[in-house]
Amino acid sequence: MAMKLYCFGESGNAYKCALALALSGMDWEAVFVDFFNGGARNPEFRALNDMGEVPVLVDGDLTLTQSGVILTHIAAVSGQLGGRDEAEQREILRWILWDNHKLSTQIGTTRFLMNFLPEDKRPAGVIPFLQGRLKAAYKVLDDHLAAHDWIVGQGPTIADLSCCGYFYYPEPFGFDRKDWPHIDAWLNRIAALPGWKHPYELMPGNPSDRA
Repeated sequence: MAMKLYCFGESGNAYKCALALALSGMDWEAVFVDFFNGGARNPEFRALNDMGEVPVLVDGDLTLTQSGVILTHIAAVSGQLGGRDEAEQREILRWILWDNHKLSTQIGTTRFLMNFLPEDKRPAGVIPFLQGRLKAAYKVLDDHLAAHDWIVGQGPTIADLSCCGYFYYPEPFGFDRKDWPHIDAWLNRIAALPGWKHPYELMPGNPSDRA
């Protein structure tokens, strides 16, 4: 039975999981959640995830939420992308937690404010503040990738997929790949993996649908 990933194209957190499913060759299908019209807040969806967020992965009788948990499950079930030993698995978890706290959450908020929220509703000063914090995170990642092709170990893992989730989106959030050459090279390595697709090709829904 195919896994079901509840997602929408604009969600970087959902993209992390969709990409893990695609790269590991799992049997899965995308279920569109109409987030911008309240699809994550209706009773049917809240029955899947009382937090009212995507992604949600349904694998048979198992329902999982939060991208880090879903990524860990995909790695365990597929036998891929999860690290070679316990030391690598701990390091993968360390980077996923760092990403969730320092990188993806702040990129997601900045990108939403800059692209999906009307300008007159954007709180003053928040975008520059977040972009300043993000520069520090970019430096951590870029410095690490200066000495490593992959975040953990000798090949791609769910740590890479967690951290890369938002970088492929076209909407601006204050990041320019040419300013961060090691991140740029790493993103090219990920995009060269068999099965890689752009988020708007891998999941249903994109801004043009609402234009």
